[in-house]
Amino acid sequence: MQSHKPSKQRKAASVKQLTARVSEEIRKEFGIKRLRVRKDDTVIVMRGKDRGFEGKVVQVFPEEGRIAIEGLTRKKADGTPLFVKIHASKVMITKLNTADPRRKEAIERKGKKAEKTQGGA
Repeated sequence: MQSHKPSKQRKAASVKQLTARVSEEIRKEFGIKRLRVRKDDTVIVMRGKDRGFEGKVVQVFPEEGRIAIEGLTRKKADGTPLFVKIHASKVMITKLNTADPRRKEAIERKGKKAEKTQGGA
């Protein structure tokens, strides 16, 4: 870590926890392998009893490194539905939410960085 501030270290650690693999189509299009999961991304669950479930990300919990997916719920004892929180490393991003221009820049930047490292090898 570069910073000595605990708050910055916690933020960097939570960003690492929220990264997920991207699908082959996205990998070929943008040249990236992993990306931070954001709200409105479409993901597919790759591990656990909900393997194969695909849906939109409804909520992100950076402190826990987990995400809530639309349609993936369980019932509480009183019958109210509750989102099942899935760890971000156990999902694969199939469609990106590119509405934010800063995210588009980050994707392009990561793609260029990946090209440089592959070209030098």
